[in-house]
Amino acid sequence: MDRRRFEYLDAMGVPVWVPRSSPGASVPASQGSEQCLVPAASEDGRTAGGGLGWAELQGRVVGCMGCELHRSRTQTVFGTGSRDADWMVIGEAPGADEDRQGEPFVGRAGQLLNAMLRGIGLSREDVYIANILKCRPPRNRDPRPEEVAACEAYLHRQVELVRPRVILAVGRIAAHNLLKTDTALGRMRGRRYTYSDTEIPVVVTYHPAYLLRNPADKRKAWQDLKFAQRMLVPG
Repeated sequence: MDRRRFEYLDAMGVPVWVPRSSPGASVPASQGSEQCLVPAASEDGRTAGGGLGWAELQGRVVGCMGCELHRSRTQTVFGTGSRDADWMVIGEAPGADEDRQGEPFVGRAGQLLNAMLRGIGLSREDVYIANILKCRPPRNRDPRPEEVAACEAYLHRQVELVRPRVILAVGRIAAHNLLKTDTALGRMRGRRYTYSDTEIPVVVTYHPAYLLRNPADKRKAWQDLKFAQRMLVPG
């Protein structure tokens, strides 16, 4: 492990566990040869992020080796935007542009997302944007179950910290993993769901990358945005 990263995490009070064979590594005796930088998740997948503040959580993500994606990433993609936003937008996983820049939705799909938000009077800075995965899957393949499980605690803690009034799940992968379902995305549109054990409403819509390939469905995405907007109106 890079010594500067080790020192950065150590200074933040983030536990760093590395193999005994790593040069210069100091490994707590109680951890043996544990190779993951985060504690093993509990059955509900939330132990790794539970109770952490923003700085500690981001540090934990930066050093995460909880799945094989850490081997191929350029950098982790934590999240961006207002940390007390009413809206939280959750996508699938970083792409090539996001992997290079360390920020979600920065490519063509990100430009379209920005335009969609402007259409309902919001800027990118008004919402909080995150992904199911914090690292890019090779060749932009679909996330694997073990990769989603490794990141689940981080995302859950982000939701806890932001406390949004509505979550917009963009794309099939985000919708299925947030809501623990395999229902076709088209059948999920126009319905109010709730996230996990919270009362936070979730609205499902198409991923901007899909809309770039299928512009005829932009009208449907606009309907979804207006539906989500109505979630914020009392009564």
